[in-house]
Amino acid sequence: MALRTPLILAGCLLALSFDATADAAHTFAFGQPAPASKATRTVEVVLQDISFAPKSLDVKAGETVRFVLVNKGRLLHEFNLGDAAMHAEHQKEMLQMQASGMLTATGMGKMDHSAMGHGDGAGMQHDDPNSVLVEPGKTAELTWTFSKATGLEFACNLPGHYQAGMVGKLNVD
Repeated sequence: MALRTPLILAGCLLALSFDATADAAHTFAFGQPAPASKATRTVEVVLQDISFAPKSLDVKAGETVRFVLVNKGRLLHEFNLGDAAMHAEHQKEMLQMQASGMLTATGMGKMDHSAMGHGDGAGMQHDDPNSVLVEPGKTAELTWTFSKATGLEFACNLPGHYQAGMVGKLNVD
């Protein structure tokens, strides 16, 4: 019994450290997610094969914007906020998701964690607060409070989409 209590405490502390790391992973220098009720402006963004309309957006530092994302294309698309380096990293994850069967050209497929080396059921999910997937013919929303940032983009990081030009400039002033 004497050894059991320290082991339980160590396990709890280890679990808490993973939770803190997960929360830290979802912090962004350019802002944070916000509830739609806090939005000071709504912007509609049309996702097509392979483009965004509009191609650039201007927001003010401190502004909370509700993005209404309308996919008028025939393919699955993503609306992701970040800089070019973040998009490059996310594209690697999206490629793994597609290879595993989690993503198809038109929507969400079945997830095969073992194909990605995550046999325990843990691993990739498309749940970043700065990103949303929109299936063809569907509408989704993302609300964000912006802080001062440079080099910010909105992009679709499905394999090949960014490279084909599905990226827009986001100016924060």
